[in-house]
Amino acid sequence: MSAPSREDAQLLVQIAQWGTAMGTQEAMAAIFAEDFDPASAEVADRPVQALLMLGESIGTLVKHDLLSAELVQDWLWVQGIWARVGPAAVRQREKLGEARLYENFQALAEETPPV
Repeated sequence: MSAPSREDAQLLVQIAQWGTAMGTQEAMAAIFAEDFDPASAEVADRPVQALLMLGESIGTLVKHDLLSAELVQDWLWVQGIWARVGPAAVRQREKLGEARLYENFQALAEETPPV
């Protein structure tokens, strides 16, 4: 794994701006609220949908070596976010019979983050 570059940093800032425009701050607050239940959350729930879209986009960029996984893992608690919204994604995969749905987000979450 190569060290994060300035290009990675620029892309990360753009993703952060996009995320802000999508309402990810509110979405994060919603999925980490005490009353949020990953077991009953649905992909159609706005906070879940926003974070799955963001996570899958980031995961896809990382998968294709267009963005540093190390930088992403240092910025976001990917594993924690996936733990909250991942169950909804897995249920949607099963419902639609599409194993690739949100696979890049899951793969990123299952990577061991650097210390």
